[in-house]
Formats: sequence, structure tokens, C-alpha cells
Amino acid sequence: MSESALPPVSFSSFAISLASSAMVHLGETPDPATGQKSVDLGMARHSIDALAMLEEKTKGNLEDDESKLITSLLYELRSKYVAVSKAQG
Repeated sequence: MSESALPPVSFSSFAISLASSAMVHLGETPDPATGQKSVDLGMARHSIDALAMLEEKTKGNLEDDESKLITSLLYELRSKYVAVSKAQG
């Protein structure tokens, strides 16, 4: 993808990018490089923790819609993480 085709970076696009990475590592979405689904709980946890750190460090400085976005992304990712962890044993 050329630089001119890339969307502008915003808080929301960055948060969604981290969430997408977590979804790949949770096996919910195919890896764009391989087209395969696989689970890597360590990397999923890392992506979720990065998003949680971003939420904490930006608390009080976000627009209302950005705050709601990060809260809902974290809720969904944490729920999926627990479900996948239980399924993995």
C-alpha cells in the first residue's frame, strides 16, 4: 500500500489497529500475512495491555466518542481473551 493510500492516523484508527492485532492473535481474524488463523495468547495479552495503557495515559484527554471506543474495544477483547483462554485449557 502506498503512503498516499494510507488513511490518516487518528486516535480511533490507532486504537482499532491495536484491537485488530489482538483479534488476529486471539484467532478471531486471519493473519493478513498468511491468511491463517492461529492463537497466540501472549501476543494477544500484549496488544490488550497496550490498549489498556493507552486508555490510562489518555484518561481525561479524549473526546467522548474516543473514550467510548476504547472502553468498548477493551471490554470486547478482554471477554474474547477469557473465552479463548478457557477453550485452550
